[in-house]
Amino acid sequence: MGVRRVDEAALARFGDEFARTLRPPPAVVVAIAGDLGTGKTTLVRAIARGLGVTEPVTSPTFALVHRYEGTATTVYHVDAYRLRRAAEAADLGLDDMLGEGDAVVLIEWPERLGEALPPVTHRIGLEYADDPAMRVLVVP
Repeated sequence: MGVRRVDEAALARFGDEFARTLRPPPAVVVAIAGDLGTGKTTLVRAIARGLGVTEPVTSPTFALVHRYEGTATTVYHVDAYRLRRAAEAADLGLDDMLGEGDAVVLIEWPERLGEALPPVTHRIGLEYADDPAMRVLVVP
């Protein structure tokens, strides 16, 4: 898919379209990397909406994991920002999430999980652009 500059609306459209390509089972893991404020949670909201989640999708920064029911899948939103050590990832229940064949697991700050990061199906990066209203979306 490559690299492109997006504003918030384009990022939301991308997330909605990307969601339609996700086809569990098996469980799908999407690693979403980027600095604070680059739009990771905005992207997660759009992907969740594209998967049929109708309830508000909020950042699980303090809870670490939120679970949502989509149309045909369970959506997990994992925010590893507050993890101090990769060993803390054992408490997240990733194995249980992956055990649900219909799950889509969206992981913000995947690098903080270290060796506990499950096999990733898709990687997405978000970076700041020179224009504060824009972001650089990287989808290898």
